[in-house]
Amino acid sequence: MRTTRRQLLQTTGAAALLTSLGQRAWAQSLDSTKIIVGFAAGGTADTVSRRVADKLHPGYAKAAVVENKTGAGGQIAVQLVKTAAPDGATLLLTPMSMLGIYPHTYKKLPYDPVADLTPVSGAAVFDYGFAVGPMVPASVKSVPEFLAWCKANPMLANFGSPAAGSSPHFIGALLGRSANVDLRHVAFRGTQPAVLDMIGGQIAAVSGPTGDFAQQVAAGKCRLLSTSGAKRNKFTPNTPTLVEQGFKDMAFSEWFGFFLPARAPQDVLQRLNAGIRTALASQDVIDGLAVQQMEVLPTSPAQLAAMLKADTELWAPLVKAVGFTPEG
Repeated sequence: MRTTRRQLLQTTGAAALLTSLGQRAWAQSLDSTKIIVGFAAGGTADTVSRRVADKLHPGYAKAAVVENKTGAGGQIAVQLVKTAAPDGATLLLTPMSMLGIYPHTYKKLPYDPVADLTPVSGAAVFDYGFAVGPMVPASVKSVPEFLAWCKANPMLANFGSPAAGSSPHFIGALLGRSANVDLRHVAFRGTQPAVLDMIGGQIAAVSGPTGDFAQQVAAGKCRLLSTSGAKRNKFTPNTPTLVEQGFKDMAFSEWFGFFLPARAPQDVLQRLNAGIRTALASQDVIDGLAVQQMEVLPTSPAQLAAMLKADTELWAPLVKAVGFTPEG
C-alpha cells in the first residue's frame, strides 16, 4: 500500500480534479454539511477536517462545520455518521485505525466499516512518531535506549496513544514486545491530550502522528526518537526510522479518509468526491497540512475502498501477535 499511496500523490493532479459532473454540481450545493471527527480539537484529524471544510464552502455546501465527537477511541464519531441520513449533509473524517484495525480487536464493534459507510476520498497520509518527555533522561536518544531505560525503571515504563486499539497503540505495544518490556499503555481521547501529559511529566512517552509533536519538539519540551515510515520522513529528516533502529518489520504509514453513511446516492458521492479533491488541490490546504507533517492524499471512492481492504488485511496478524483485546 505504501507504493500505491506514493503513486496516488504523484499522479493525482489538479487538472483531473474537476470532472464535468463535478463542475455541473456546484449549483446543487447543500445548505450546510458537517464533518464529524472522533478526536479532540488541535490534533491532526481536526486540522485535516477544518482545512477541507473551509474549501467545501461554497461549492459543495453553503456552510461547512466540524464537530469533534470524542470518545471510545473514535467509535462514537463513526456511529454518529453510520446513523445519519445518507444525504451528504454528514460525513466522517477518520484515521484508518477505526475501520481497519478495530474489527480485529473489538468483538462487538457497533458498526461494520464496509456495510455501514461509503468511501468518498482519501484526505492525507502521514507517519507516526515515538516521542519522550521530561520523565525520560536526556541521555536517552533512541528507541532501544528508551526500552533499556524502561527495563531499568519498570514503574515508569509507559506510553500514551490517541486511542486503545489504534495504530499508535500497537506500534508501542510491538516495541515493548520486541524487547520483552512490560510497556504499559495509557489511552487518551486524541494525541494532543497525551502529549500534554507527557510534557507535564505524567507519562514517559507518546506514540502518535509526527505532526502532533512538531510544536513541542520545536520548543524543546519533548524529543522525537523515531518515525514509523519505510524511509525517513521528509518533515523530520534528522530523525531515524524504527527500521533504521533495528525494528526491521516495523514500517507503517497511516491515512485519513472521508466517508459518508451507507446508501449515499451516487450523485452526492461524486459531488463530494469532486469537492474534496478540489480542496486538497488547493495550495493553502497543501501548505497547511505540511505544517502538521502530512501530505494530501486525494483518491477515488474505489481507491479508498481498496486502501482500507489492504490495511485491514495487513493489521490482522499484527493485532493477533500483540494479543490485545479491549475487553481484557
